[in-house]
Amino acid sequence: MINITLPDGAVRQYESGVSPLDIAKSISEGLARKIIAANVNGKTWDATRPITEDAAVKLLKWEDPEGRSTFWHSTAHLMAEAVESLFPGVKFWVGPPVDNGFYYDMDLGDKKITEEDLRALEKKMNELAKQNNPYIRKETPKAEAVAYFTEKGDEYKLDLLQNLEDGNITFYTQGNFTDLCRGPHIPSTGFIKAIKLTNIAGAYWKGDEKNKQLTRLYGISFPSQKELDEYLAMLEEAKKRDHRKLGKELGIYTMDDDVGPGLIMWMPNGTVIIEELEKLAKETEAAAGYKRVVTPHIAKESMYLTSGHLPYYADSMYPPMEMEGEKYYLKSMNCPHHHKIYAAEPKSYRDLPYRVAEYGTVYRYEQSGELFGLMRVRCLHMNDAHIYCTKEQFADEFRAVNDMYLKYFKIFGIDKYVMRLSLHSKEKLGIKYVNEPELWQETEEMVRNVLVESGIPFVEVADEAAFYGPKIDVQIYSVIGREFTLATNQVDFSQPRSFNLTYTKPDNTSDVPLIIHRAPLGTHERFIGFLLEHYAGRLPLWLSPVQVKILPISDKFLPYSKEVFTQLMKAGIRVETDERSEKIGKKIRDAEMGKVPYMLVIGEREMTERKLAIRKNNKTEPEPQTIEEFINLLKEEIAERKG
Repeated sequence: MINITLPDGAVRQYESGVSPLDIAKSISEGLARKIIAANVNGKTWDATRPITEDAAVKLLKWEDPEGRSTFWHSTAHLMAEAVESLFPGVKFWVGPPVDNGFYYDMDLGDKKITEEDLRALEKKMNELAKQNNPYIRKETPKAEAVAYFTEKGDEYKLDLLQNLEDGNITFYTQGNFTDLCRGPHIPSTGFIKAIKLTNIAGAYWKGDEKNKQLTRLYGISFPSQKELDEYLAMLEEAKKRDHRKLGKELGIYTMDDDVGPGLIMWMPNGTVIIEELEKLAKETEAAAGYKRVVTPHIAKESMYLTSGHLPYYADSMYPPMEMEGEKYYLKSMNCPHHHKIYAAEPKSYRDLPYRVAEYGTVYRYEQSGELFGLMRVRCLHMNDAHIYCTKEQFADEFRAVNDMYLKYFKIFGIDKYVMRLSLHSKEKLGIKYVNEPELWQETEEMVRNVLVESGIPFVEVADEAAFYGPKIDVQIYSVIGREFTLATNQVDFSQPRSFNLTYTKPDNTSDVPLIIHRAPLGTHERFIGFLLEHYAGRLPLWLSPVQVKILPISDKFLPYSKEVFTQLMKAGIRVETDERSEKIGKKIRDAEMGKVPYMLVIGEREMTERKLAIRKNNKTEPEPQTIEEFINLLKEEIAERKG
């Protein structure tokens, strides 16, 4: 008998060779119908694979990320079977799951897959799925695997086998398709109920442009047609909300080849949004005891060598400039400058925590192929700050930063989020991470305790920490469920020592502070990209570049329109008047396309009664208001930063 420990701590005994699916059946038949994979001792396994020793087992459903990944990987194999049936002689490279679905790279020889072929392949995949063929795992000696693919003349799989050791080679078969694969897979093709092949692309073999270009076929699948329909509807909505499309339509930002790729130029409307976000951050940080600083855009090489950034991040930094025998780098992070500000004046325990904040401009050399709208750029404006504190102060300071995140989430209507606690890798100490194993263990536990005590949802991810300490990466979700990486909250036990940062303790001895790196609003670029998609371009009043649009029905009403304009301007409202000789219907439509929160239609009645006909989000308000009433309404909405 072996002991199986379930996630709730319950321990059950089973015969050796029991599968996760057998365990699910022993609990309930209903559960067994939903299980598509399992986590066994920290590794994802086939639901049908035997377990022969004591193990911690988590049964995985579609709702689990590991379950979805397994589901999509299995569908990639189903797609390969369909491709092989319609395109005999095809050779396959790799077919992994991705964030949303899967792909397979394949060599079709002189053949090409068309959009029409995609529909034929979908039909074939659905036919194969209904056959409910099991995914069968087989461990294979390397010599046998080599012989198999040599006979098939498959140079791609033979290349993969070169790097595999005997005893670690597995084949998977479903129906008439067999492939070299480490797995895992779902129990059978019958779990796959809805399929959509989404894109055809080219991909160089092994990502090397010197190699042959293969065909990459993308797709996605679901355990029900309803979920696929919802996903496709979400994709259509996402197209409408694409920040690149909205950014252009609303005059938020522009890029130009003469300036350079990934270098954003903020237009007047975008600059308004930036200023409002900075105003929010400055108010929040002032209330939390931060002091504002400003630092240069360049620095000498020696500072980045001291900080440790150059050895770790040189590939992401712009090449140096040489002046007067010194190398200077464009600033790619603000922290070393802030450390120098801390060190400029002696500190005692009475000065801590010492909090400095800056909306700093930094430059990162992202690869051309990775640039994407506002999400991946080369010039970033970061809501950065650094907190220098004692170990005793750490928990309160780290918790306060997290509370700041939660405040911002409430303001922007972010209901779904998760914090990723990124940890180091013991195997990479001294290579990717500072070689201080005891400090890593201590600081990771400090961060974990704060999160647990605060009741904040988080997941732990190995080998994603900063080189100088553990960190939290904040993942947020827009109203249509799209995931964004917003910000970070990092612990640093390395740079205080590198920069000889100290403070005097009550007993007049010196100690080294901890540093918290934090950026709750991330960068202007990424956060505004998120906001455009989150709000579909219809930003809340306090953030809107134009808050009110005055729409006179004809030139006759321009004098009163100008009077309204002047009073709104004096009240600090961002207002424009549409003085074009266009029909009022077109003026309304254009204001609506510009996502203006409030429209004021000025006609005979409004001018005579000296009131305003108000349209909010293209809906007429029931009662006209005086200018004073309307201004009070706006000021209240703006002051409360209502979403």
